[in-house]
Amino acid sequence: MFGDEFSDIIKITKGNGQSIELDQRRIKIRENKNGLMGISYVAPAFESMDIEDFFEGVITSEEVYMDIGGTGDYKVRFRGLVEGKGKNFPNNFNHKIILLQEPTNLDPRVNIQETGFSRFVTPEERFGGL
Repeated sequence: MFGDEFSDIIKITKGNGQSIELDQRRIKIRENKNGLMGISYVAPAFESMDIEDFFEGVITSEEVYMDIGGTGDYKVRFRGLVEGKGKNFPNNFNHKIILLQEPTNLDPRVNIQETGFSRFVTPEERFGGL
């Protein structure tokens, strides 16, 4: 159908140019209506350690770039890395969930998240128009 146009790699790149490549065959991506993505990755322990090392020191809300299958980079914000749980995987496999959010769901004009669980308040709203 598409031939070799797309790769089986999801590439995440930090602002300093450092990147990690993940095999799409080991990934499931879920996204909610607020643009929060959960990238569920089940891989051998040594690969999941690479993910932990890659995201070590990355702060919440730091911008990173994600390229799915060679379709081009787009900007997302890192929200965290958590241990997955549930299904019975072989002993040498780990389950990690990378949380990313599309920044298009943030309105920078008034610093209020348009949808979601939190609402950011401007100083004017909090203190009555200083």
